[in-house]
Amino acid sequence: MFYDVFSGIALPFAGTALGSACVLFMKKSFGRNLERALDGAAGGIMVAASIWSLIIPAIEQCAADLGQLAFLPAAVGFALGILFLTALDRLIPQPDIADGDAVRTGDKRLMVLAVTIHNIPEGMAVGAVYAGLIYGGADITSASALALALGIAIQNLPEGAIVSMPMHAAGTGKMKSFVCGMLSGAVEPLGALITIAAAGYVIPAMPYLLSFAAGAMFYVVVEELIPEMTEGGRSYTGVLAFAVGFLLMMSLDVALG
Repeated sequence: MFYDVFSGIALPFAGTALGSACVLFMKKSFGRNLERALDGAAGGIMVAASIWSLIIPAIEQCAADLGQLAFLPAAVGFALGILFLTALDRLIPQPDIADGDAVRTGDKRLMVLAVTIHNIPEGMAVGAVYAGLIYGGADITSASALALALGIAIQNLPEGAIVSMPMHAAGTGKMKSFVCGMLSGAVEPLGALITIAAAGYVIPAMPYLLSFAAGAMFYVVVEELIPEMTEGGRSYTGVLAFAVGFLLMMSLDVALG
């Protein structure tokens, strides 16, 4: 169990670190089609994981006590997750880091801060699903928890690159750019651990915690991944990758659940 939890909460950070490492051996950013495929696959995995690994377990956990109203805690938690991410986006400046504009204006710290804060809810989502696995009371398997963590790790690949590579293009050394990009994902395992620790004291709130994480994940997919995978005109690459990611995650969760 310890190994499963450790590897799961470390995966998203590993994705950020691997994406940041691109600055060490690549002269340019990811190809556009590769970015679309990564965004699409991550989006499909995250949507399916949010449904089968987070929302459905949250509803099932309340079924015995609430009957036909078992959806209410999940609905409340989901709405709170959406509102929380909306508030973060409104309160925290979100520089356009894809083309390095924020770096060229010298605002490197703002760029790293924006990506770092954005990563906190993703760490909480991983923590929530592993808390459900550890403490029980939710129909979550090790395979479904790992698949959710993997989906976030895939999504973090381009995120790490769009921090480190523009910084290097603006004159920062490769190693320093890599470290800054990698550290932007360090909050994810920390957020996961805090969520797991807190869940042990608020087990009755687990349905709200799971659905809150689902709402946060849906916000990321709709607000960021879908626009990015279709940016620049119609793209079948992102759509097909989304379908593959969704079907893969759904199949794994149902077959191994």
